[in-house]
Amino acid sequence: MKEPQSIATLASRFSMLPGVGRKTALRYAYAVIDLTDREVEEFCESLKEVKHSVKLCSQCGNFTDSDVCDICLSRQSKQICVVAYPKDVTAVEKTGAFNGVYHVLHGTLSPMNNRTPDDLNIKTLMTRLSGVEEVIIATNPDVEGEATAVYLARLIKPLGIKVTRIAQGISMGSELEYADSVTLSQALGRRTEL
Repeated sequence: MKEPQSIATLASRFSMLPGVGRKTALRYAYAVIDLTDREVEEFCESLKEVKHSVKLCSQCGNFTDSDVCDICLSRQSKQICVVAYPKDVTAVEKTGAFNGVYHVLHGTLSPMNNRTPDDLNIKTLMTRLSGVEEVIIATNPDVEGEATAVYLARLIKPLGIKVTRIAQGISMGSELEYADSVTLSQALGRRTEL
């Protein structure tokens, strides 16, 4: 049996989200039908609000609803932890093992996907290095993450700044978002100089 077009359309919208397959998307679409009109309106308003109010921190590139994120406002540090995506900031913060500031690249180098250094938030990082003693590179331990780490190390080390990479312990090819807090905390604690 084919579902009504409105349900199929809504399910296709849900399936655009990462990790949401057809079955889950259909479950979400059917769940919306059971919501009250008010709940649907609030859900729609939440989607619009997040899309219109969330922007990038002018200092680190993390998601925020103001010009500068809370972490940049509340922390002074001689350490910068460089991550690929805002979700990685959340993963590292959950460990409680790092009290410095972050820098979000918004991707990693990927010749296969035509992502070059100019496509990443690297220029802003380079302007933030005055007074910094250590840059911790916490990109995913995959080919693109490693290539990005090596590229950044080559840019930063000549400036006399210590460049470290989070330690292995997070398996190659995995993503920080899915690492448990203990593993990620140990990887931060065992980082190595590049």
